[in-house]
Amino acid sequence: MDWLRRHPAGARVALRVTPRAHSSRVQGIEVDGAGQARLAVRVDAPPAAGKANAALIRLLASRWRMPQRALEVVSGAAGRLKLLQVHGSPDVVVDRLRAIEAASDDAGAS
Repeated sequence: MDWLRRHPAGARVALRVTPRAHSSRVQGIEVDGAGQARLAVRVDAPPAAGKANAALIRLLASRWRMPQRALEVVSGAAGRLKLLQVHGSPDVVVDRLRAIEAASDDAGAS
């Protein structure tokens, strides 16, 4: 399964988030034993009072050059496996995110 899917309101991104990391960064695409691909992200914030989710949204909004209000955790807010809604035109959002993450993979994920 793909980590990024079109959605009528934009796109949905499957994530695996690790809180309390040394630094906040996107590690790249990982595939679990069941074949589910997820964008792996590390954030330096603790998983308390929504701090890790806020750090996640700040990091991805900056990386993807979009406003934070365009990103919303729609599933898994209290867990490591999350589903993120990216609001916007589905084709534009999907093409943009694929291009950014592909370029990062080619350059050695940041």
